Amino acid sequence: MSLNDPAPQSLPDTASAARASGPRATYRVQLNAQFGFRKAAAIVPYLARLGVSHIYCSPYLAARPGSQHGYDIIDHNTLNPEIGDAADYAHFTAVLAAHDMRQMVDVVPNHMGVMGADNAWWLDVLENGPAAKHAGFFDIDWQPLKAELRGKVLLPVLGDHYGKVLERGELKLAFDAERGQFSVHYYEHRFPLDPRTYPHILGTSGAAPEKAAPNPSDEAAALQSLLTAFGRLPARSDTAPEKVAQRASDAESCKRALAWMCARAPGMAARIDACLARLNGTPGDGASFDALDALMREQAWRLAYWRVASDEINYRRFFDINDLAALRMENATVFDATHCLLADLLASGKVDCLRIDHPDGLYDPAEYFRRLQQTLLPAVGATQEAQPHIYVAIEKITASYERLSQQWAVAGTTGYRFANVVHGLFVDGSAEARMDRIYRSFAGDLPPFDELLYRCKRLIVQTALAGELNVLANLLGRIAESCRDTRDYTQNSLRHVLAEIVACFPVYRTYIDSAGASDEDRRYIDWAVAAARKRSRSADASVFEFVREVLTTRRGDGRASDYRADIVAFAQKFQQFTAPVMAKGCEDTSFYIYNRLVSLNEVGGDPRTFGMGVTAFHGASMDRARNWPQTMLATSTHDNKRSEDVRARIAVLSEMPALWRLMLRRWSRTNRSRKRMLDQGLAPSRNDEYLLYQTLLGTWPQPGPGAAELAVYCERILRYMQKAVREAKQHSSWVNPDPAYETALHDFIVALLTPGRRNRFLADFVPFAEHVARYGLYNGLSQALIKFTSPGIPDIYQGNEILDFSLVDPDNRRPIDYAQRAHLLEGLMRDFDATPAQRAASLRRLLDAAGDGRAKLLLTWRALELRRQDAALFRHGDYLPLAATGACAEHVCAYARRHGERAVVVLAPRLYARLVENGTPPLGEVWGDTCVSLAPLGPLAAAPLDVLSGRHCGSQDEGRTWLLPLQEILNDFPVALITLRLAPAGAAAAPDA
Repeated sequence: MSLNDPAPQSLPDTASAARASGPRATYRVQLNAQFGFRKAAAIVPYLARLGVSHIYCSPYLAARPGSQHGYDIIDHNTLNPEIGDAADYAHFTAVLAAHDMRQMVDVVPNHMGVMGADNAWWLDVLENGPAAKHAGFFDIDWQPLKAELRGKVLLPVLGDHYGKVLERGELKLAFDAERGQFSVHYYEHRFPLDPRTYPHILGTSGAAPEKAAPNPSDEAAALQSLLTAFGRLPARSDTAPEKVAQRASDAESCKRALAWMCARAPGMAARIDACLARLNGTPGDGASFDALDALMREQAWRLAYWRVASDEINYRRFFDINDLAALRMENATVFDATHCLLADLLASGKVDCLRIDHPDGLYDPAEYFRRLQQTLLPAVGATQEAQPHIYVAIEKITASYERLSQQWAVAGTTGYRFANVVHGLFVDGSAEARMDRIYRSFAGDLPPFDELLYRCKRLIVQTALAGELNVLANLLGRIAESCRDTRDYTQNSLRHVLAEIVACFPVYRTYIDSAGASDEDRRYIDWAVAAARKRSRSADASVFEFVREVLTTRRGDGRASDYRADIVAFAQKFQQFTAPVMAKGCEDTSFYIYNRLVSLNEVGGDPRTFGMGVTAFHGASMDRARNWPQTMLATSTHDNKRSEDVRARIAVLSEMPALWRLMLRRWSRTNRSRKRMLDQGLAPSRNDEYLLYQTLLGTWPQPGPGAAELAVYCERILRYMQKAVREAKQHSSWVNPDPAYETALHDFIVALLTPGRRNRFLADFVPFAEHVARYGLYNGLSQALIKFTSPGIPDIYQGNEILDFSLVDPDNRRPIDYAQRAHLLEGLMRDFDATPAQRAASLRRLLDAAGDGRAKLLLTWRALELRRQDAALFRHGDYLPLAATGACAEHVCAYARRHGERAVVVLAPRLYARLVENGTPPLGEVWGDTCVSLAPLGPLAAAPLDVLSGRHCGSQDEGRTWLLPLQEILNDFPVALITLRLAPAGAAAAPDA
């Protein structure tokens, strides 16, 4: 079945069905050699008590040895042995079943781990080139503009220029006697040789065997016959299916025969050793490597210095990572080959929910989602009536003005958008202008973010992804050349226009398919072309119109079918390029430069959106409830730049710009002597210093760290800041590290974080950090409550059920102390099996000792328990904004979820630092006359019940409308979750509590 075949009639509406239901709550775990299936099984009882329904696993198929993340899969149909074997996996899934939990798994359809010596499909391509059985699995341009690369794949793996590496003897030709196979080895990499070239190795030995064979003439004849067979293999350029099959079969037969001869012919092994010795050359004698060089020139691959990748790479990668090669998932054979094990896991009930990684890299994401449902659903033996879908959440970043397609057979996204929406509630939008002035006065005159983003994307297009741009320009050049009215557009002009359009693209990508472009697709393309045209100095502006017509596929309307097919194919491949450029230019470059308020620099976020009001938040929540009620709700993920608790702290700065400005001035003066003068000025730069202070405030350990903990913390900050400056590409980079700048930055940080009486910075910093941390804690509690009660499915990233102050990976992949968390939960369960008065006292104690994370854990447990008790309310319930009145009304976000005669009310305060500027807890009398009306819910059957305290609360006004006075309800804890029983229609309202 082709991906383009129409949907079977048995599954008529996979898109709407896919949004019908989903997990109750998920918990993401990162699996690797240090935390495998057995350790994951050990935490299942704890997660079940916490209220989680699904453990959400990182990829666990066979990956590159030592992989810490699992996204570099090398075999889609084998479990990763470093994580566990079949018995370990069976134990893990049995424990899940015993605790009535299920599993969500991360699927990686876009790419595979390559290079090394362990991906059989990739090695097949290297050995056989275009004639490999798996050549169609990878997105390789076999006809690049550079003639020397035609029919070859560029392998940028060398640590130095090819000639130097060769003549140092680092490239070694070797023979696998068991498999009868020759390969070139370079450290951990293996590059198999084309069997048709074996005669070049064995034709002459250059030396006589040490021991003559008993029948040398028989051995020579057998060898000559075998070499003739090798030489008669179909050529790599012959890609007819029958020739590909013949080549594969005959090559294996010949290699087996060679292995047999080596094992049985006494002189054969010595002959091969002599050949290898001759070809491998002698370091210092350049001419001795000529034969090996000539042999490698005959292969389906070309080895190159790793820096060559940016310009000449001819296989599509995941972003700019050379050892992650993109798959052609639009090919039905590739889909089937990569989803066999997944189908088995679904069929056996071991997995029932999927997360799709990086779907924007796919040629046609909508078709992939549809095929996923249509192919895998029958594998579980389900009918449309019994189970109308498989729950699928996709890793998709959308702009604030972009909408996820309702036609996709998915339940929603992994929650990046929600994380940024909810965070906006805790950023004081009224302070934007002041925060902007503070930042620019400290860090210097930086360009507006729009301009910075354009420059960063242009940099990525010109450097890291220039090779992919060349491939696109080559394809577009062929289209232009095929028509007389466009053939005068030069390769350079087409490349320039493509680069400008990509740099100006307003979204990650469009979703054009074989039917052409949608209105929304055309809107984004027109937007990008118009912006690019304004920036361009091209003398012939008509080239922009040509490219626009190609990208919107209008150029193919009314044309010959082959021409139109080329147009559509180019538009679809172009879409696969804009997404990595946006990701690398925005998230991985501009977000490390634009440091105005770095809690806004989050995956899926936009630092230009400075905060979100309550009304806008309600609008986003109601939209989600209508359109994507089962999308995931994340506040921390493995892709985060900063954890939810770090962002909750940093957001506090927006509420105290004057104090922030004062602290910056003092710290800058105090620490100026710790900087170092370099050629480009003082290091670290003022912008990096600005980032550092926010980072320290966001991550400072609570309570204050001892000497040993401070040393560990300092190492974390050092690693993070080195990554930050390299990603920013202003003073250092991954490609060209600047040791002088990085050393100056390192020494500056160490000086700031070395305790002692002479460290005036720490003495001044710590009290302010503790002040910010207190408000950050309150922000975090409100944020967590909103996540657990909003429309959607809440997701917890490993460890974040208590306070977690992690930064970007690898910092957020540190081991989690689950024993500590389980112990804390057990204690909370004991304490809250008590009277309301005792519970209130416990809540106060938790707040007094908030640094240990128990307050957040309590809220997580109670909210998840409520979701367990009334799953239908949270799965299907309406979202109703509730109005607050009184002096502090702007400081509370209140809403209800209603289903039938049941409802919950959420009271989540915000902007705490402005609410209680003197640092007192935001409790009781602080709220004055502020109250929330329950009028939209109608009459109640009973008084409201506070889930945390166990007390009834609220009162009715003269019109019998229930009111929730915050002074009463938020007397012991900063947030509240309240359950309601609604009166049936016509019934009398309940009396006051």
